[in-house]
Amino acid sequence: MSNTAAQAPLAASTPLSQAPLFEASLLNKHFGTHHAVKDLSFQIAPGECLGVIGPNGAGKTTTLRMCLGLTTPDSGRITAFGLEMPEQALAIKSQLGVVSQFDTLDPDFSCVENLVVYGRYFGLSRRAMLARADELLEFAALTAKANAKPGELSGGMKRRLSLARALVNQPRLLMLDEPTTGLDPQARHLMWERLQRLLQQGKSILLTTHFMDEAERLCNRLLVIDQGQKIAEGTPRDLIAEHLEPEVIEVYGQGALALAENAAPSGLAALAKRIEVSGETVFFYTRAAQPLLAALANLGSFRTLHRPANLEDLFLKLTGRQIREDA
Repeated sequence: MSNTAAQAPLAASTPLSQAPLFEASLLNKHFGTHHAVKDLSFQIAPGECLGVIGPNGAGKTTTLRMCLGLTTPDSGRITAFGLEMPEQALAIKSQLGVVSQFDTLDPDFSCVENLVVYGRYFGLSRRAMLARADELLEFAALTAKANAKPGELSGGMKRRLSLARALVNQPRLLMLDEPTTGLDPQARHLMWERLQRLLQQGKSILLTTHFMDEAERLCNRLLVIDQGQKIAEGTPRDLIAEHLEPEVIEVYGQGALALAENAAPSGLAALAKRIEVSGETVFFYTRAAQPLLAALANLGSFRTLHRPANLEDLFLKLTGRQIREDA
């Protein structure tokens, strides 16, 4: 588990109150008898990063597709930049940048050609795009790879090229569907740095992610959805404070599971607000860790980790620890 709550937040400060750049109201979507999205509402302010988190099958991708005009909601309303979706979808899409979960780069074109050809969809001339491509490749740290084809790039380079391509039309709002999935830690951190730079430039971002450290680093607010409906919304720190005890002690190794089974007679249950077991690890959630640590020390030589509560704890409390299959 990542210990992100102890780190200084990297995300930009929450934007001042102002008219939303994007708003979804009471969205509903059915696929046959499956109610994929239920009365879902949210807003995105100018300069804000809104993170959407939830387990597999929660409705994240369906929600994103409705926001992009790729799936029509059964009911509800979507407005962006003062325009209505789907009636004014083309005008809205001209101001959006999209990085999908899967690679959609053209394998037959070089990096610079991928940018130039994409720019043509927005009516930009080849001359203008060639000039802009240099700037975008520099932003993506891909100047040296300008003439390389996607097949010659690492996974992190491909994701940065996809991000650069999403910026071709100078969008006001970026929609990113799990943009760092499959990347190694170095590539993820470089991607985070580029997204931070865009937020500092005043771009707005809608981000879906399964990485809680990514959500905590980038997002001003989080929307937690499960089974198609909103179950929580707020800043990362506010959500942690509202739903969790502030301190966590993880106990693992030989004999750890027996602690959970005998928590009441050993006195541990009285010292912990909540006790959970995942695999071979026991999690003690508490508001006062020192008495619990002292009690554990008297019961044996256990391996322990004392840390602040974080977004991963929040996610697991709100959505459960059971693994979900894709819906």
